Amino acid sequence: MIEKFKTLFFVKSSLICLYLALTIPLPFISIEKLKIPSIVIFALGLYLIINITSDYVETCSNKICYKTSFISKFFGKKNWEISWKDIKLIKSFPTSQGSKVYYFNTYQGDSFLVPQRVENFEKFVLIVSKNTGIGIDEISYLSPLWTYKLLTLLSVLMIVSEVFAFLS
Repeated sequence: MIEKFKTLFFVKSSLICLYLALTIPLPFISIEKLKIPSIVIFALGLYLIINITSDYVETCSNKICYKTSFISKFFGKKNWEISWKDIKLIKSFPTSQGSKVYYFNTYQGDSFLVPQRVENFEKFVLIVSKNTGIGIDEISYLSPLWTYKLLTLLSVLMIVSEVFAFLS
């Protein structure tokens, strides 16, 4: 059975809301000659940010796959696929912010970043553990979920204040 794990809603919403908060005023404050181009660029940027936050992971009984969009590939992200039997271990590395990232290490010597920003993360981790036989109790989200929620809230407050300032 194929399971699909999309990018975590709060990660996606925080990035989209932040983009909107930073760019909504631009078409309104641009000079008259640049209004149309700024609206077009704003819409293009919104399309890009929605597109690059739409990556997902698929698992089945034989393998795990990371799928990206064409635009993500253009910016350097790559699709990958690993057979469960090829995963040798899951190795952790500390980040400069104090959390950990994890990599699937294969018998062929390849390393693939374990997706840590997917919905139903607990189910994802159980599937990985069941299919690899590797105990991975310590793996968690890359950043606490409250950080994404806070960024979304602050971005929405910025948007509301920008709308309020424009209407006043």
